[in-house]
Amino acid sequence: MHFDKLTRRLQQAIGDAQSLAVSLDHQFIEPEHMLSALLQQQGGSVQALLLQAGVQVNQVQQALQQRLKTMASVAVG
Repeated sequence: MHFDKLTRRLQQAIGDAQSLAVSLDHQFIEPEHMLSALLQQQGGSVQALLLQAGVQVNQVQQALQQRLKTMASVAVG
């Protein structure tokens, strides 16, 4: 995969997902990190598409937060 060929928004989402994973001491970027980053993007299309599909985005975000809290973390120190 050539990172430079991705859209600017997708590059930003990957960076945000990585930052989220690091902040939670997770070893890998998981789909949950990506979805969380995509849902948080200002002006992004993911949240709008989910809303149009009738998805309760707030419930998805809450479930994501719970899932992220329960994921294995790397012991630091």
